[in-house]
This record gives sequence, structure tokens and C-alpha cells, in this order.
Amino acid sequence: MLDRVLQTIDAERSETLERLKDFLRIPSVSTKPDHARHMKECAEWLHWELDNIELDARVMPTGGHPIVLAKNVHRTGRPTVLIYGHYDVQPPEPLELWTTPPFEPTVRKDENGYDAIYARGAVDDKGQVWCHVRALAAWQANGGIPVNVTIFVEGEEEIGSPHLTEFITGHKDELRADIAVISDTNQYARGLPAITYGLRGLAYMEITVFGASHDLHSGLYGGTVPNPANVLCELLAALHARDGSVAIPGFYDGVLPLSQTERGLWARLPFDERTFRNDLGLSDLSGELGFSVLERIWARPTCDVNGITSGYQGHGAKTIIPASASAKVSMRLVPNQDPAAVKSAFEAFIRSRLPAGVRVEFVTHSRAPGIVISIESPAMRIASAALRTGFGVEPVLIRGGGSIPVVSQIKSSLGIDTLLVGFGLPDDRVHSPNEKFDMDAFFCGTRTAAALLHGLGELKVT
Repeated sequence: MLDRVLQTIDAERSETLERLKDFLRIPSVSTKPDHARHMKECAEWLHWELDNIELDARVMPTGGHPIVLAKNVHRTGRPTVLIYGHYDVQPPEPLELWTTPPFEPTVRKDENGYDAIYARGAVDDKGQVWCHVRALAAWQANGGIPVNVTIFVEGEEEIGSPHLTEFITGHKDELRADIAVISDTNQYARGLPAITYGLRGLAYMEITVFGASHDLHSGLYGGTVPNPANVLCELLAALHARDGSVAIPGFYDGVLPLSQTERGLWARLPFDERTFRNDLGLSDLSGELGFSVLERIWARPTCDVNGITSGYQGHGAKTIIPASASAKVSMRLVPNQDPAAVKSAFEAFIRSRLPAGVRVEFVTHSRAPGIVISIESPAMRIASAALRTGFGVEPVLIRGGGSIPVVSQIKSSLGIDTLLVGFGLPDDRVHSPNEKFDMDAFFCGTRTAAALLHGLGELKVT
């Protein structure tokens, strides 16, 4: 039966691509209030598509943007698979850097000569969600999906999923499953698919330093009052030691050393530091001494300033001492680090260096632990076989440097592991202008999604 399903997927490539374009045309930018109607439109569009392949689909309200939930007929004795994704996308700005408009999906050659579809959300995460939807459709056209499936697509991933925990906790029975599947990660390289068995966690903070009650003339007051922008720069500069390590006391508490097995796996991966550096347009790299580039990205915690705001930033000059200055700081965490403890350590570090005359406030935007999944589990072996079917080559095992907080939420609330089987490429410009999804990866990913459903039918039902 799987062969027939794969033949259906191959025969329907044109239709699959055209429907993906319709999905991508909807500007479902979750962070902007003026896109609220587009968020509802996108949820309803996906609901219709899932209903059209004879799944029981619903648009479910949350305190923010809606969640789309759909199921086939669940039968006793079959494994249940929870497929998670998100339909919201990042803001497309700066618009002038896009070759073609972000919500007018266009297929063209990438810089290496391969066909790709360009649009905001192409790979993160609409395109990868669409791989699973079309795989489900192909199974439905050939006798039905071989496992119990619940597909769960939210609209707030790009803003930290503020209502997700509440939704999962309140709908445990509807979401109960034996395994979860997420495609929001990458292949290791083009033609070298991967299973991601570990992700870093996240503590995302915003710090604001306040000085005088209002902006002051820098000629009349300069040199006599604290300048929040100067203070903030000094605080941020103190976050790192000269060796590239994070200088916050207690930051590395709980960090586990890499095993020799993992070091060996990663050492065999095709990785060229010079190519990595040159592709980014850099003359040199930085980071924590004593670790390779892959080890820094996948297995070491980091602290990065994501944005700084203060004072006058319009055209020309305006000579002021700003009343406040703020920065957004993300700390990527590795498994066994406690996000709450890291948050507290960060705040204590800042307060301990705060000079007289200013005050500070903190906002926590996101907090999630890192995760690692056993590479020896039956589900991992099934995922490897599915990728071989979809891409025609043996996949590699990697960790990811990013964070997908829902993975830890699924584990803590539902008690199940998640297979991270993603189809993107490292150069897909996620969150940047000219985001793309390689066409071969898209169609091979759809084949993989179909094969994965077939393989997971062998799982032991809990």
C-alpha cells in the first residue's frame, strides 16, 4: 500500500505545489495586531483543507490566535501519532530586501541553481506542515491512514506560544498519543537528511534601564546625570568573559559534558569551518574556547543580545540623554540546565552591577528547557527508515541549536517523546528576507511523511 501512496504523492506534485502557494499567500503574521483577521483566515483555510480529506477538523479558540485540530477515526489497538506544526509566520520586514514580495510565493532557482519556492513561511513552518497534510491526503485516497492521527497546528509559535501550555493541559484526552512528530527542523545539508535528537532550551529576557523622568538635553545635563544607554552598554558588555564564556555566576550549573559517542558522530559529519564562515560573509568566527563550531551550536549554552533600543533614532541628530534604554537577550540552554535558575542568575548579575541613580525592570518573554531524545528507540529507527524511503539515502543524527518549546511541553503534559524529522536546509533563510523551501526537499519530505505514518504503525500501543 505504501507504494501506491508514494505514487499518488508523485502524481499530484503540481496540485500540491499550487495549494501550498495558496497557503503561503495568507499573511498570517502572529505578532502584529493588524494581521488578526489573516490569522483567522489562515486557520479556516487549513481547517477546510483537512476537512476536505475527510478528517474531523475544528478551529479551536484560545486566548490569542486559534488552534486547528483534526483527527481521523481512531481505532482501538492502533498507535496514535500527534503531528504538531504552526501556521503563523515571522514579520517579513525589511521588505526592500526581498527579491519577490514575501506573500507572493514564487518558484525560481536559488543561488546554487536548484528550484525553490520563496515566501515568508515557505519552510517555517507552512511548507513542512503541508508535507504532512498531503501525505495524509494520499493515504486517505488509498484506503485510509494506517495509524490514529491527531494533527495539531497552532498560530502563536512565532510569539512564544503563550496559550499553548494552557491548551495542552486542558485538552489532554484529545491530544493523547503514543508519539509526537514535528517537522520544524532541518536536514544536515542538501541531500543529507537528518533526525534531530536534541534541542537547546531558551531563557529570553528583556531588560530596561531607567534614568531621569524624561529625556534631557545632553549639553545642559551631560556629565551630571546617569545615561541609561551608557549603563546598558556596560551591563551587556559584562555578560561575556574574554574567552567567550558567559560570565554570569552559576550559568553553567548542570551543563553535562558531551559523550565520546556524540563527539564521534559529529566528527564524522561533513563540516568545513572555512565554508561555514565564508557563507556568512565573515572573516573570522567567535565563541567559547575549547569547543568546535558544531559543539558550540548544539551542546553549549550561549547568551546573545537580540536587540537594543534607546534614545533618538530618527533622521539627523537630536542631542539627548535618553530616559531609558532596553535590550532583548536570549540565552540558549542545553539539557539539564534549569531555565528558571538561569533567569534568576541573569537578573542577579545585572542588579549586582547596576550603578546608583538608575533602576532596572525585567520581562521574561520565553522559558523552556533543552531536550535530548534517545537515539536507540524504536521510533528513531522507524524515522530513519522513513527518511531513507523519502530521500533515498541514509539519514544522519544531529542536534539543533534552536528551541522548540512545545517539545518539552508535550513531554511534561502528555508523557510522550517527539520525533524531530525536518526537511528544511541550513541556507533557507528562516526569519530573514528571501525565505525559501527547496523543491526536492519539499517533495521528498512529503514522501517521508507518508512512509513515517506507515512505519509508526509498528509501534507498541501504550
